[in-house]
Amino acid sequence: MLTPLPLPFRAAPLLFAGLLLLSGCAGLDAGREMLSGLSDSIFGEDDSADPPAALQEYQAEVQIDVLWKESVGDGADKQYLKLIPSVQSDRIYAADRKGSLQARNLANGDLVWGTNTDFAFSAGPGLGRRVVVMGCTSGEVIAFDIGTGEQLWLTNVPSEVQAVPVIAKDVVIVRTTDGKVIGLREADGAQLWVSESSVPALSIRGAGAPIVIDNAAIVGSANGKMQALQLNDGKSLWEATIAMPTGRSEVERLVDLDVDPLHNRGAIFVSSFNGGTSSVSEVDGDIIWRNPEISSYTGISADYRYLYISDTKSEVSQLDQRNGASLWKQKDLHNRQLTAAVVYDNYVVVGDFEGWVHWLSVSDGRQLGRIQVANSPIEAKPVIVDGTVYIYAKNGTLAALRAR
Repeated sequence: MLTPLPLPFRAAPLLFAGLLLLSGCAGLDAGREMLSGLSDSIFGEDDSADPPAALQEYQAEVQIDVLWKESVGDGADKQYLKLIPSVQSDRIYAADRKGSLQARNLANGDLVWGTNTDFAFSAGPGLGRRVVVMGCTSGEVIAFDIGTGEQLWLTNVPSEVQAVPVIAKDVVIVRTTDGKVIGLREADGAQLWVSESSVPALSIRGAGAPIVIDNAAIVGSANGKMQALQLNDGKSLWEATIAMPTGRSEVERLVDLDVDPLHNRGAIFVSSFNGGTSSVSEVDGDIIWRNPEISSYTGISADYRYLYISDTKSEVSQLDQRNGASLWKQKDLHNRQLTAAVVYDNYVVVGDFEGWVHWLSVSDGRQLGRIQVANSPIEAKPVIVDGTVYIYAKNGTLAALRAR
């Protein structure tokens, strides 16, 4: 039986009318709920939704074991948030929407420490050498001691934090829903600099986390542009247009760069909601190649030669890093609202909207095995450490899985 489509899909015309009244920031909570047929549904070009594919039986080639499973409060609490577990040393850190932050043993899931707050967490945890940093819906950025969970400092920023904070060279980099990138001092949260970019009237909820290359933070934006900012003062080193709006409707013209950029051997890889996937030079942002056929808002991963990406139709592709050519595409999980596709060893792993985790082959994308870890959507990108896959479901289930 197919799971009913989410309310925002079924109520798309009314939802869109309301969104047109919004200005700036997070107009459209498309995150996981905007399926590929949404623009047609809104504009009357198709009066039937494109349903998620039903799971098909196949001969499993790998066995999936659950090493441990624990609960992190209420998870995302039925909202689309960038609450993604982070790993450092022998601990995994995870947080829920209602202000609970936990550190657990990576090997067995045992609780090392837990902190309960009154804040509404929206993004994190970001990890530094000494701190765990969370962003909040009401604009707080909060640092906790990485060893004990004790709150160290709190800084207010102008609006909701919608990307996982990134900490590099004693600077905490946060992105807010109003288009600002802000650098804070790791030691005490003092503001060091702020950089602003324009935000379209209609945009996808959420934002990609910056990546740091040498002394520059590389940041994508909702207007399809990418920039490199100096870590010490936030000054722009370069800015490049990665995706240009096209199409007749506002939804078709969405070009948000909501995936975390990926860096490898002098190239930065990034994908846009409607603007394809691109490789750009880390030196000046010049486009090396663009594949306009594959767009994403979930994420990209890479091995030594290839990229792996879940597109806006939840079809998983392998791309050549050298030229962007698509080598295979897995369509059996069409519209199952997949997470980012994460590669390790000979596997590509994705989670879906019914709590299933799927293992695909890196050689041709075929399904190798699957397991259901929760009766809840999985939206957070899988985290992989030494062959163990850590999954965080929307209801707060945190699980460690291993294929054999």
